[in-house]
Amino acid sequence: MQAPATPPKPAPAKKSGRLWLEPPPELQPEQFDKLSPSELIAVLKDPNSTDFAKAKCCQRLAVVGTPDAVPVLASMLTDERFSTYARNALQPINHPSVDDALRDALTKAKGGPLVGVINSIRYRRDAKAVPALSKLLDHADPLVAEAAAWALGTIGGAEAAKALQRALTRTKGRVRAAAAGAGLVCAEGFLSQGNRAAALDLCGTLSGAGIPKPVRLAAMHGAIAAEISLSRPR
Repeated sequence: MQAPATPPKPAPAKKSGRLWLEPPPELQPEQFDKLSPSELIAVLKDPNSTDFAKAKCCQRLAVVGTPDAVPVLASMLTDERFSTYARNALQPINHPSVDDALRDALTKAKGGPLVGVINSIRYRRDAKAVPALSKLLDHADPLVAEAAAWALGTIGGAEAAKALQRALTRTKGRVRAAAAGAGLVCAEGFLSQGNRAAALDLCGTLSGAGIPKPVRLAAMHGAIAAEISLSRPR
């Protein structure tokens, strides 16, 4: 029996008579590596820029970004399409305006972008955000409340510890578990700073009834370790 003939391969797609054997110029990422920070900012501000161009500019600004880029990046924090790109560009910029922008976004962002903003604040350990994060422990969205708890634990300090202790008395389920775990992180931060009294107080709370067993056992271990440490005051 004769083998069936091989079907012909479809011809490559054409665009204005030219074969597209590589991405079109507007989709080639290398061109963005050649732009200065001011040129990258200009692309972000241009209403005619494509989503691809804006994303690539944000990625490049994560490497070469300056405080001049903060306002336009801040305006993108609430946009579900660009929030992650904007946050990743903002996080490495060593300037207080970044923290101001992230705290301001806490009152404007919702859903995923809000969780992302909280995570960026956690990354930068912005102590000024503790009051706002404390309020978010009661947020209706458990993902937001969980993120706020972990941010407080990472930032640490007396005010964050008190907020987490209060949350343990009124939250439930996954949010309470997050508050307990974050409390443990906060206690470890106290120990690393030499604040033994604050660490023991928080470990005492985390050793109580109703706390998830892994956290409770870790808190008890931390308290014992602090008591028998050779560096503790005698």
